[in-house]
Amino acid sequence: MEEYKSLQKYKNKIKNQKSQTPFFSNTIINRILLSGILLLLCLCGMKVNANFKNWIDKNVYHVNFSFAQINKTYQKYFGNLFPVPEVKNPITEPVFSEKLTYTSKESYKEGVKLTVSPNYLVPILESGIVVFIGEKENYGKTVIIQQVNGIDLWYVGVDSSNVKIYDYVEKGNLLGESISNEIYLYYQKAGEFLDYQEYLG
Repeated sequence: MEEYKSLQKYKNKIKNQKSQTPFFSNTIINRILLSGILLLLCLCGMKVNANFKNWIDKNVYHVNFSFAQINKTYQKYFGNLFPVPEVKNPITEPVFSEKLTYTSKESYKEGVKLTVSPNYLVPILESGIVVFIGEKENYGKTVIIQQVNGIDLWYVGVDSSNVKIYDYVEKGNLLGESISNEIYLYYQKAGEFLDYQEYLG
């Protein structure tokens, strides 16, 4: 009889826990289903409503779309798509968290040339997604980060072996090492280069 009561208590406890589980739980399946539902709603909206279709066309196809902002918003409300393993003894001190330092700066092409020390460790100036790594004609070795503020920042003259394409990178973390004692920054939005002086102190 005692065993039966204990078993009933255990079953009731499990039942209560299940009833308290929120609808939007942190499982991968729920997140995939939610993403699918949102996509289907957008597709249905485009099919039945011409105004909605025009809005999507204008704001998605003809605008520099900020995937970095979408990723940040998604993580805020739904967490990471894939579960992050729990670390038993996390390191509480950051390995690298620096501000950009240079000895001189001058306008160069559509951006700015900064003089830094040889093998300078270049920090990420704003969080975002790495959307390009490679050679840009007339620029050289380039890393482009689509920042959460909607601006694409080009880092030229940086060895980018520390990051990979489509990585989400945090402000202050290490981007890479300068190839020489000069790095170049170009700020761009919607295909237009911006005045670096508005963003670089």
